[in-house]
Amino acid sequence: MLPEQPRIAFLASRAEDAQSALAELVRVHGQHDPREADVLCALGGDGFMLQTLHRHGDLGVPVFGMKRGTVGFLMNHYRDEELLARLAAAQPAVLKPLEMEALTESGASVRTLAYNEVSLLRQTRQAAHIAIHLNGRSRLDELVADGVLVATPAGSTAYNYSAHGPILPLGAGVIALTPIAPFRPRRWRGALLRAGTEIRFEVLDPLKRPVSATGDSHEVRDVVEVTVRESQSHTVTLLFDPEHNLEERIMNEQFVT
Repeated sequence: MLPEQPRIAFLASRAEDAQSALAELVRVHGQHDPREADVLCALGGDGFMLQTLHRHGDLGVPVFGMKRGTVGFLMNHYRDEELLARLAAAQPAVLKPLEMEALTESGASVRTLAYNEVSLLRQTRQAAHIAIHLNGRSRLDELVADGVLVATPAGSTAYNYSAHGPILPLGAGVIALTPIAPFRPRRWRGALLRAGTEIRFEVLDPLKRPVSATGDSHEVRDVVEVTVRESQSHTVTLLFDPEHNLEERIMNEQFVT
């Protein structure tokens, strides 16, 4: 629960609308360093929200986003009035990111978090050949496709949905494993997995058919193995207007005609 007069750190993308909103809100409410704030107010689109979570998620400070960008699924509507009342009434949504560990062809190991999804994609015109292991057990010897992704519930309406993956409700305790333009096996459309499942992707023939791995916007090229699991040590809290909460938005996406 936020204090009656919370210390707010306003953060904005470089977009003109976001910068003008930043100037007005700082004029009215003042500005605080994120490390000293009770709440972060992110102004922009979903891309900027993800940047904010990656940069400041370890602070443990809740984030209230307002849309001043192109895509705003993770954002509230923008209004420059009654911000304190909105913050007091906001409902929390606690998200657990995915942890990605990628091993490259050169032997480097790269770790990153992903609040939306981890995706593997072919780097050349040739399809990727990928083996999939779950909790140490081989489940798919060879997926031939443009790629494959693992999505959180919060990210299930993004790239995952575009790849014909399922929309996942918050709190369901599941993640989506979704192929991207699969060629073989032709009838495999992915799987729903318990959130605690460890997924290991093994890139077959990585020199001839190179693959990149991306956690949200952090890309690692020429990977040979990628392990994905739900983080047990990181959480972030997003704040939403009661009539515009994330759970209701995810539900509404499933009934769009």
